[in-house]
Order: sequence, then C-alpha cells, then structure tokens
Amino acid sequence: MKIIFATGNKNKLDEIRAIMDGYGFDIVTSKDEGIAADPEENGESFEANALIKAKAVYDLSDGKAVVMADDSGLCIDALGGEPGIYSARFMGHDTGYDIKNAELLRRMEDVPEERRSARFVCAVAAVLPSGREVTVCEAMEGRIAYSISGENGFGYDPIFYLPEFDRTSAEIS
Repeated sequence: MKIIFATGNKNKLDEIRAIMDGYGFDIVTSKDEGIAADPEENGESFEANALIKAKAVYDLSDGKAVVMADDSGLCIDALGGEPGIYSARFMGHDTGYDIKNAELLRRMEDVPEERRSARFVCAVAAVLPSGREVTVCEAMEGRIAYSISGENGFGYDPIFYLPEFDRTSAEIS
C-alpha cells in the first residue's frame, strides 16, 4: 500500500520511513507524486493543522493512496505554551533552529528548574482512500535544557531535555 506523506521536511521523512520500516508500505512525499499543495496552516490545534495538510494533498491525489500529514511542535509552559502550533514559524520560516533554540534559551535563562516543564507534541492525520479522516495526537513530556546539546534529531531536539534518559532528545540515537 502506498502512503503519500505531505511533507517537504527530509528529516521528518527519514524518521517516518524508519518508523514504518518492515510494515510493507511504499512511503512517498506529495512532491514525489507531483502534488504541489501548500495550504495555510490556520488551525487552532496540531490536529487541525495536520488534517488541513492531509486533506489538501488528498484532494489533489488520485484517491488511491492513504495520505498522511503531521503537525508538531514544542510547548513550553513557562512561555504560555509557546512556540506551540507556531513552532515551525517561530521567528520566521527561514530562521534556523540554531537561532530559534538560542532565543528560547535566552527567554528561559532565569526560569528555575521546577518551571522548565515542556512537551513535544505531534499530531498525525490520515485521509484514507474512502475519504475517512483519522487523527491522533500524543506528547512527550520533558523540560527545557540550560544549553544546546546533541547532534541527533533536528529542530528543537537539542534543547528538549528528557529526565528519564538524562539527555536531550538530540543526544539520543
């Protein structure tokens, strides 16, 4: 079965392929399929934004494949949930994560350990060939680190600390 994943993020696609390896799915991107959908992510939740993207690609597809999309981001409690659903757009789409991470650490520099709670949220939406829509949303709880650390992962991984591993998510293979 073919899954069209609505993403232009190569790092995300690599992770998706690794997660789905061995299940027999042919995972391609919307770009691979010649689908140029770039809908405005104007939903009020991660689930809504994931579904907006999945539906936009599904509407332009032949309807024979499952179309999936995700929306994810970092939610920092001490910053009122920021960057939240605006994680990718925080400080602008063209701003590198090294700059975004440094700015978040700057804003958190006087925040004590007990108030550094955060979560990484990921919603995935699927539109099945029948047109049925399915969404799921989960969160990984953690804290904001005091410095950038780690070479694995991407995005906010170098500042997202996971106490149970005593590492940032960028320090975990």
